Amino acid sequence: MRDKFKNQRWPLLWRTVFLLTIFVVISQVVIYIWVQRSVNEHFEQMDSEIITHAAFNLRKRMVNFNDHIEPFTVSKSQALIDANHLHSSWLDYDLKTLISDKNGNLLSSNPSNFINDLPADFSLLQLLQDYRDQQFMIKINNRDYRAIIVTHQEVLAFIALPIDVHHQYLIQFNRQLSLILIAITLLLVSVAALSVHWGFAPLATIVQKMKGINLQRLDERIVVGDMPLELRPLAESYNSMMVKLESNFESLSRFSDNIAHELRTPIATLSTQTQVMLTKPRESDEYIEQLHHQHDTLKQLSAMINDMLLLAKTQKELSDSQISHVDIESLITKLIDYYEMIAEDREIIFEKSGDFKTVLGDKGLLQRLFANLMSNAIYYAASNSTIMISATVLTSSTSLNAPKDDIQSPEQLWLRITMTNRLDKPLNQIEADKLFERFYRHDKTNTMHSGTGLGLSIVQAIANAHNGKVSITIKDECLFEVAVKLLIAR
Repeated sequence: MRDKFKNQRWPLLWRTVFLLTIFVVISQVVIYIWVQRSVNEHFEQMDSEIITHAAFNLRKRMVNFNDHIEPFTVSKSQALIDANHLHSSWLDYDLKTLISDKNGNLLSSNPSNFINDLPADFSLLQLLQDYRDQQFMIKINNRDYRAIIVTHQEVLAFIALPIDVHHQYLIQFNRQLSLILIAITLLLVSVAALSVHWGFAPLATIVQKMKGINLQRLDERIVVGDMPLELRPLAESYNSMMVKLESNFESLSRFSDNIAHELRTPIATLSTQTQVMLTKPRESDEYIEQLHHQHDTLKQLSAMINDMLLLAKTQKELSDSQISHVDIESLITKLIDYYEMIAEDREIIFEKSGDFKTVLGDKGLLQRLFANLMSNAIYYAASNSTIMISATVLTSSTSLNAPKDDIQSPEQLWLRITMTNRLDKPLNQIEADKLFERFYRHDKTNTMHSGTGLGLSIVQAIANAHNGKVSITIKDECLFEVAVKLLIAR
């Protein structure tokens, strides 16, 4: 069910546009509510100020008009209204005014027909009791008013400001604002969709490159400078992946070619020898001698196959079950005892020095690593020379030969084992770096050492499997130094 849901998800482009649309809509709704509230507050404040100003003017005229106490008549109330209407603001804002006595009996109104719009149950006394000295909202003849009641001695004055015009304006304003916000939303969503489309357009270049990958086009790369800043890390990662893929494919191709070449010679030899022996009857001694030759060839083939299997085994890091504490000093001492008998024939001796610590690794693989190094050192060292084996303890912060991906803490300790011998023939550094290539043999004329050309390749693979490193350094063209770095056990 979960996989089915994943397959039904929208493409990244449309998901991005959808999220942007939601964001824009929410933003426009917030803006709409804020603008509407601001306009309402502005109108309410303006209406309140008009009513307050009108009430202040009316109170002032009522005080001046009624300095001496006498009965308040209709003529006096009309004169009071006429005097107030001399103020232009009353006409500008269409203010409505009612004057009544203290008992609530209406005496006059302005405009005069306003009194006819009043409902039958209209009572100034009731309104005065409910909203004394406070502004309030009232509906008269289907029109909305903001009103206030002003009192002075035996006079009640009702002042009302029509606000239905404001309501009509707000309705029209809200309609126009809604249309504007909808148009802005559509515009922003369109721009966002177009921008996202343009932003993801360079991905089509990467997709096209990936579709065009084949054995003949592994060298194609993406131009990082043509990519947007956000996609440049992706382009760089793609180029890095292609570099590794091309390198590994070339290495695999060379390895396959080398295997075919190396296996072709002994197989052809066996086939030729067999055919020759079958051409005519032979003496038993000839058959025995030929079988010995074929046995040697088969041993060479078996050794080559074993080496290839070992290389395949060491292409990945060791599992936890393979790692144990290995006493390097004891291991190297046993190997020296074994190879000393072979080295004596050429008057070569071993010298061991330094502090050999216990390391982490697979004992069998490490034994094969140092056995290959000692075997090569004996066969290629000058006669009557010394093979020196030394050990040095390094930390991650002081090791100059730490792997590039080494992220160990500064307190991590490494054991560097160096094996140095003097060569019989000069060798430069460029040629020495090729010795790690599979099936590569520098001295092909040396009949004393009929190896497979995989010895140092196996050494390098075993070191890499232990997260270590192996390097070759040529000094004075004849001094051959191999350094192996391994992790010290704690």
